[in-house]
Amino acid sequence: AGAAKPLPSSGPKSLREMPHPLATSSSEEMGPALTPSPELLLPRSIADKDLSLPNGTPVDTSSPASSSSLLNRLQLDDDLDGETRDLFVTVDDPKKHVCTMETYITYRVTTKTTRAEFDLPEYSVRRRYQDFDWLRNKLEESQPTHLIPPLPEKFVVKGVVDRFSEEFVETRRKALDKFLKRITDHPVLSFNEHFNVFLTAKDLNAYKKQGMALLSKMGESVKYVTGGYKLRSRPLEFAAIGEYLDTFSLKLGTIDRIAQRIIKEQLEYLVELREYGPVYSTWGGLEVELAEPLEGVSACIGNCCTALEELSEDMSEDFLPVLREYILYSESMKNVLKKRDQVQAEYEAKLEAVALKKEERPKVPTDVEKCQDRVECFNADLKADMERWQNNKRQDFRQLLMGMADKNIQYYEK
Repeated sequence: AGAAKPLPSSGPKSLREMPHPLATSSSEEMGPALTPSPELLLPRSIADKDLSLPNGTPVDTSSPASSSSLLNRLQLDDDLDGETRDLFVTVDDPKKHVCTMETYITYRVTTKTTRAEFDLPEYSVRRRYQDFDWLRNKLEESQPTHLIPPLPEKFVVKGVVDRFSEEFVETRRKALDKFLKRITDHPVLSFNEHFNVFLTAKDLNAYKKQGMALLSKMGESVKYVTGGYKLRSRPLEFAAIGEYLDTFSLKLGTIDRIAQRIIKEQLEYLVELREYGPVYSTWGGLEVELAEPLEGVSACIGNCCTALEELSEDMSEDFLPVLREYILYSESMKNVLKKRDQVQAEYEAKLEAVALKKEERPKVPTDVEKCQDRVECFNADLKADMERWQNNKRQDFRQLLMGMADKNIQYYEK
């Protein structure tokens, strides 16, 4: 595999410029310190980590003018990155296809590039969900040492009954677009041959049929090789990553459940509110002298309904999907960590076997050296991907939470 190169970060340019929005010039202005719920407290080591970048740079906590200016600054950073990028992919234009056997949705995948690996500067193909699933499986098979971005789940657990509804299709389109953009931004995955085929091939089914038998045999042999070994102990830095991911997905799952409950209660309240407003209009018709103020109250309740509906939609369409993506992301990272452990366990087992036969074979066999190279490659790739993921996560959650704060401010202003 050769020496693994560190991967460049795709996070924001400088987190020093992105401070806490609630910081004030004087600690006295803040009043008594607020203690978070014990349920949402992270272990000290994890909480401390989030206060500095992976390279040790501390994060400043002075305040920007407003959350909107921060979001604009983040957007500007993206635009600056775009000047050096040479591959752009978008997912749009969902279409419903009704056949005798099945009904499904396809999405248009448009690619613009200046890379030499592509024959044309622009491509436009149509793909369905199972094609995206094929791509992700291929990336997992061919790049086992890297973190592959998650796909949105195939089946909706609850909330949306109709998978062909406009809202569901649009939510999925956004998730698929994010999935491809994550791959496009990755310095290794974006050069994968399967990704190239996915973006350019008119008929993807022809590629899917090629070599399926061979790949399944290879997959089985890999499982057989790695399944028989047990790791003695995970290195400390990877044990810390494992603990962090467990805590992170647990806390995020809690926030996800609470957010869903809030949205459900908001929608139930909205139903009642819609019935409440017209009562004042009816009352105004009976009391001429009170007609004007009663109509005013009715109109005010109508405004409350509209504002609450917008707030609930924003939470459903913008807030929940990001939480869900990162819950799936942490599961993907755990899977890569397991694969790394299996390769290390295999290396340890082979070293033991060599130690037992060292009288007969004084030299370390080639397959042991190859196995050691695989462990080192896994370690380097996993650490680089973890750093990229952390930077992306900080940027995404900063935008998400400050955007949600802005939406709540707008709601209460209305």
